[in-house]
Amino acid sequence: MRYESFRKRLHDAVVNTPGDTPAELRQAVLERAGGVRDGVPPELQPYVDTVARHAYKVTDSDVQALQRSGHSDDALFEITVAAAVGAALHRLDRGLAALRGEEPD
Repeated sequence: MRYESFRKRLHDAVVNTPGDTPAELRQAVLERAGGVRDGVPPELQPYVDTVARHAYKVTDSDVQALQRSGHSDDALFEITVAAAVGAALHRLDRGLAALRGEEPD
């Protein structure tokens, strides 16, 4: 892929840099947003799915509920970024596959 080095640096920045959430969680969120359904704690799954599919539907009450359940602002930011990047990379892959004439999954 033409931009593979940029893609890898983006992935590494989201998943492998120090943060409030473990790298494993950020990786699972990134993958869930791209269609893989394992590894994200149940209380985060609806939020991650909403960010990945319909980010404009995230409400203050969604975020406040996660804060009340113990997630810090920094952790929620990291989860949000991982979900958004995962969704974007998945869409990029699907778009490039379409350009190559491949059938969708």
